[in-house]
Amino acid sequence: MIPSPSEIGAEEIVYNLVLWLKLAVEAIGALVIGAGMLLAAWRFVAGFPPAVVSFADVRLTLARFLAIALEFQLGADILSTAVAPSWDAIGKLAAVAVIRTALNYFLSRDMQETVTPAGQTEVSVSTRTQ
Repeated sequence: MIPSPSEIGAEEIVYNLVLWLKLAVEAIGALVIGAGMLLAAWRFVAGFPPAVVSFADVRLTLARFLAIALEFQLGADILSTAVAPSWDAIGKLAAVAVIRTALNYFLSRDMQETVTPAGQTEVSVSTRTQ
């Protein structure tokens, strides 16, 4: 007779492997955020005093890194819920997923509005008079 996975400890091994993977994915997300912050800070300091165009470039740099980091963090949340799916954990995952997806959507929209099809940074100046 074939032993069950719980008899040989396979479930515990898989659970621990997924938790290690979750930790690695969270760490990658944090490293991406850190790298984006450093690069954006470097571009900000290098272009000081900030002109409108260089400020938009700094914002785009940081937004790109934040968008990919949000994907990694959401992946880590999905991994943690996959190994321990309680209704409470699923509800928290749903709330976090909605918030992170909304943030990612607005970051992507902001990046698309700032970059023109030619790939040059667009400077929008309000011409409304009162």
